[in-house]
Amino acid sequence: MMDVLIQILAAFTGTTAFSVLFSVDASHRIRCGLIGAMGWSIYLLIDHLSGMPLFATFVSALMLTVLSRRMAVSQKTPTIVFLIPGIFTLVPGAGIFYTAYYLFFNQPQQAMIEGFGTLKAAIAIALGIAASYSVPASVYGWKRDSETWYESDKRKS
Repeated sequence: MMDVLIQILAAFTGTTAFSVLFSVDASHRIRCGLIGAMGWSIYLLIDHLSGMPLFATFVSALMLTVLSRRMAVSQKTPTIVFLIPGIFTLVPGAGIFYTAYYLFFNQPQQAMIEGFGTLKAAIAIALGIAASYSVPASVYGWKRDSETWYESDKRKS
């Protein structure tokens, strides 16, 4: 249990730090950290329940995107401000590293195995994001699909 709490705290810290690197406004950095921590929590839960890391990656990317879209509406900020730092915890960085490592040390078969696993994880993330964006924007709080929150606010004033 303590290991899980440490992982979630590390996800929060890493996501918050990445939001600083990504030049997110200081007022949104804690929210980015919370979204990243929630995404990693979802990943851990789904992976524990299903034993399928790719499915857990897909579901957590889907939920991260939903959370980012909701946060974007509530904070009147573009979704990408929360999504890019939030997705940081799911990016298969170790797989990319080991693919390059095995290529560098002339182990093409091992590099192909690592590269294929990394590609599958990246596709799961992309499909999770795409699935969330297939939901109409009105579900997240926009007035109409073709109208963003700031366009509707301009018309009111």
